[in-house]
Amino acid sequence: MQDPTISLNPNRLVAFLKKSATDFTSNDIISFIEAHDIRMVNFRYVAEDGKLKTLNFVVNCRNYLRQILTYGERVDGSSLFSFIDAGSSDLYIIPRFRTAFVNPFSETPALDILCSFYTNEGRPLENAPDYVLRKAHQHFKDRTGMTFKALAELEYYINSEKETNYVVDDLRGYHLSAPFAKWEAFRQEAMMMIASAGGMIKYGHNEVGNFTSETEAFEQHEIEFLSCEAEAAADQVVIAKWILRQLASEYGIELSFAPKISVGKAGSGLHIHMMLEKNGVNMMVDGDHLSDQAKKMIAGILELSPAITAFGNTIPTSYLRLVPNQEAPTSICWGDRNRSVLVRVPLGWLGQNRMVFDANPAETAEEFQFPGKQTVEFRAADGSADLHYLIAGLIVASLHGLESSGSIEKAERLYVSSDIHKDSKKMKSFDRLPASCYESAQALKSARKIFEKDSVFPSGMIDNVIKKLTSYDDRGLSERLYGKTEEIRLLVLKYIHIC
Repeated sequence: MQDPTISLNPNRLVAFLKKSATDFTSNDIISFIEAHDIRMVNFRYVAEDGKLKTLNFVVNCRNYLRQILTYGERVDGSSLFSFIDAGSSDLYIIPRFRTAFVNPFSETPALDILCSFYTNEGRPLENAPDYVLRKAHQHFKDRTGMTFKALAELEYYINSEKETNYVVDDLRGYHLSAPFAKWEAFRQEAMMMIASAGGMIKYGHNEVGNFTSETEAFEQHEIEFLSCEAEAAADQVVIAKWILRQLASEYGIELSFAPKISVGKAGSGLHIHMMLEKNGVNMMVDGDHLSDQAKKMIAGILELSPAITAFGNTIPTSYLRLVPNQEAPTSICWGDRNRSVLVRVPLGWLGQNRMVFDANPAETAEEFQFPGKQTVEFRAADGSADLHYLIAGLIVASLHGLESSGSIEKAERLYVSSDIHKDSKKMKSFDRLPASCYESAQALKSARKIFEKDSVFPSGMIDNVIKKLTSYDDRGLSERLYGKTEEIRLLVLKYIHIC
């Protein structure tokens, strides 16, 4: 029987090689390149600023191809990481074959591969984003025997010329279809490109945020991914952001992942869903209820959430989004199906697996069994997130909750069933998330020992994050900008493409 993960996989390498991407070897890559007349190889990698970097190679012979795939190449680390001195700056970049995909934009047939950083001694670079995440996940596996899986909800706005046909009221864009949804076809094209590049997409849709000015229209969209191991969850969003931006550039439109586009309108988040798995079994549930392990995990995330904003909300406009009544969390609490809380437990099909037979009386097929879809969702992060650090931070917080005494009691104390934004008394009973990059830096400083434990997060990397967040000097920014529409507009424009 053919592997179901291969038979319909849109990644051309998977289809050609008839094997999972996790099993790719250098011989597989070379075989694909020769069979498809690939003329260029692009190494891509994420540095300290979270942005995707590129190094291009022309394929000129098999020996050279073998060389770069096996030994990688050297780069100037001092231009990529602030902590590396120019006097000894060389780093190696080594390709991770499982991430290879055919570049969907290049006129010259090209293969792109994500890379990892290594030192002059051949060791992984401790501060590199992908290695911090890899360490966090491996440590979690070693301590718990469980795999940490995650998926992201990637939200973005498209800004284009205002039209007069099929106008929609502001903030009424949720799940709209064309012609009311102006950029549905763009999203579909991007989704197919992301899938062909290895992104495991769950679905895409118009989001609630849409509004117009005198001359411009802003439309919000979301692409959500399928749950996968933590490292792959981060990698696929990095590639997805690049594809969306590049496609928007070719369309001649502006696309932004910024947390805030306009004051008073919905911002864009980067929600992270998480689940624990052991031997293919979802450990988030116990029968038809949330498991104690899931509750302990939630407690750990809530406890460390102020510090986690240092990785997930990294620019001043992040904190213009985290305000009440706009489906963005402000209070540190959790609940079931509740979009006003910091950690939401979404519907998980617990015991609800026969609905298809009610909707389709002629259906006779046996019920399809799957390992469970229950997740918990962290709703604070936005597009400015250092994604690898963010997921690593959530893993550390989850482990902290699992190993701390009193986690169940803490989870029960922080549970809420109502809309927290409409219950001022209840809202005041909970701690609040940081209100600025400065406050976020202070929260990380207070909790840094937990993240640095077992050398998961290097102390120098924590120092750099605190230094960067503090440099914005945005303490009390929301109060200082209150009512100053033009200053807010200029601030939003300053950070519109920083993430």
